[in-house]
Amino acid sequence: MMEAQAMNYRVEGEGFPVFLIHGIGASLETWDGLVPLLSGACQCIRYDLRGHGRTSRDPGGDYSLDALVDDLEQLRKHLGLDRAGFVGHSLGAMIAARYAHRYPQHGTLIGLVSTAAGREADDSERLESLIARLKSEGVESQLSNMVNRWFTDEFAAEHGHVIEARKQRVRDTDPDVFISVFETYARTEMIHWLEDVNAPALIVTGELDGGCPPRLNRKIRATLPQSELFILHGLKHNIPIQAPERLNDILQWFIEGKKHLAL
Repeated sequence: MMEAQAMNYRVEGEGFPVFLIHGIGASLETWDGLVPLLSGACQCIRYDLRGHGRTSRDPGGDYSLDALVDDLEQLRKHLGLDRAGFVGHSLGAMIAARYAHRYPQHGTLIGLVSTAAGREADDSERLESLIARLKSEGVESQLSNMVNRWFTDEFAAEHGHVIEARKQRVRDTDPDVFISVFETYARTEMIHWLEDVNAPALIVTGELDGGCPPRLNRKIRATLPQSELFILHGLKHNIPIQAPERLNDILQWFIEGKKHLAL
């Protein structure tokens, strides 16, 4: 378990506390577009996962889902927060859901953005094939293909600097760490325990997200007892970076309607 003091984090805004959890090969900068909007209504707490951004690697090489949840719990305790919301993107959404499963007394609501559960054999085979290529050919060799799955062509053409910054964040992540967390993302199957998560849940995915498509998010919606699903037209995987305004509108509506449960 990583000590909270060793984790890079930021606290911005005031009000109901909401943790923002980024995904694979990213950093707390994932939320740069969202936080200025959301922090007017909430206290936003964002941090770098172990081995990402300015948070150190785990010396034992443990990047399992429960190890990542342990880090989040350490940060919650360090900040002295009794109850909070947890919003994650991709792998970060899996961390948020697992946190609410393990610590229902602290997780009052969750936001699951661009994630997957209930994968079928073909889905898992594609992910295992990508893991094999990452290991044999290197992360850089797959970077362009990954970016194509994260952002629409139109956005990439108009925001080259954003795309390059996202690529550089992957390059700045140790390849062993990147592959380890990708394996955690690819091999985590939430469907078996999601039905035991009782926190109100917001589920958001892009209409064009190939890895976390609407069909898998409908399974999440059907499994989580208290959940609402939004499928955003014309978007792929990286909703927080490409469409923070659209995500903020949904999050503020959801949080405002559910935060009374924390009181």
